[in-house]
Amino acid sequence: MDRKLPVSIQLFYGIGVSYAIVDQIFAQWVLYYYLPPENSGIRPLMAPIFISLALVISRFVDMVADPVVGYISDKVDTRWGRRIPFIAAGSIPLGLATIAFFYPIKGGGMGTFFYLSGVGAIFFVFYTIVGAPYNALIPEIGNTPEERLNLSTWQSVFRLLYTAVAMILPGILIKLLGGGDTEKGIRGMVILLSTISALVAYVTVFFVPEKKYSHGQRSKVNLKESLNIVFHDKSFIYYLLGLLFFFIGFNILRASMNYYVEDIMGMGKGAITVASAVLFGTSALFFYPTNKLSKRFGYRKLMLLALTALMLLSGGLYQLGKGIPKEAGFYLFALIGMPISGAAFIFPPAMLSEISTKISEKSGHKIEGMCFGIQGFFLKMAFLISIAILPIILVAGGGDILTAILSSPEGVEKSGVYTTALFSGGSFMMSFLFYYLYRD
Repeated sequence: MDRKLPVSIQLFYGIGVSYAIVDQIFAQWVLYYYLPPENSGIRPLMAPIFISLALVISRFVDMVADPVVGYISDKVDTRWGRRIPFIAAGSIPLGLATIAFFYPIKGGGMGTFFYLSGVGAIFFVFYTIVGAPYNALIPEIGNTPEERLNLSTWQSVFRLLYTAVAMILPGILIKLLGGGDTEKGIRGMVILLSTISALVAYVTVFFVPEKKYSHGQRSKVNLKESLNIVFHDKSFIYYLLGLLFFFIGFNILRASMNYYVEDIMGMGKGAITVASAVLFGTSALFFYPTNKLSKRFGYRKLMLLALTALMLLSGGLYQLGKGIPKEAGFYLFALIGMPISGAAFIFPPAMLSEISTKISEKSGHKIEGMCFGIQGFFLKMAFLISIAILPIILVAGGGDILTAILSSPEGVEKSGVYTTALFSGGSFMMSFLFYYLYRD
């Protein structure tokens, strides 16, 4: 008989998503450190094209690692469970790899390039070693749809909390630990936050008894058979394609916020933090209502409703400063936070937990790790696509894209900022199509 999962275990599970801290450090500070602004107090380490290439190489390693790590975690069977050993083994190396970004080989030559590529690859491999099994714990220890939804909700709550910490504290810590030396301050900040990230993960390792609550068993199928099983499930394919287009749209929307605040709303850099706080703060407020509504209506209907809202709100951003007063920007960001609560945070792990559970029940093989690994591959693909096309959209706008790619642009065009809203809306529309075909 399956054991009921106590709220305390759900809470200890959520606390373990602390790798969100190093995720934010990578997103916000690695590029800043290697290609800093003029008044930062530190010097650029190499040409932008080589930085981009190094990060693309490391991301490709990351994409390949996702399904491989998922498959391996399905095959493991220890007295601590299938997923917990990966979190235990990967958390400290992940913290060390994060710190290593900020102690590079200097000189601007190929040594710096290979160092960034290598450290980036190591960082993402260990990120996957921790993240994929951590997410696969949801269907591993959640015995009912309600428990799996609650685990996903707790994960979302703490992920947003850790991201907020990693966004707010660095500026304070750099000044406090650097004493006027920016590089020293950045390194001190990264060491402190990476250490916290690594150690907090062990709350899940030590206080979530996976073996006690798990109904999972070691997978006995090989890699080819695992892939064959999951890709024969139409719901899984529709889910992945819906996820891909949603996160392309969301990544572009989130990255374009800075330009909306400065170029469209005419506000300073301080307002960017306010805009982010408004969007993600509203999202956090809607975690609980989204959880309750999901139990009543399921995920598909709410996801379609969220995507419809995001399409309309993307249209609102396109009209900001035109038919809509630019002062209404913060209200639009707050409204965007409402559907994002479910679509970006709660629904993906919860929906995939249900899909992977059904695939395992139907096939007779427990391959939840493979399902979450493949999801990771599609999430990284969404990131690569969005980061590749966003600069082109911003400088081209409605003009000549070929010229924008081949020539040196003078700067971001307002028309380009507006075009990001149209592109996001189109991506949400494609996501809507695939989630419409998906069935709970």
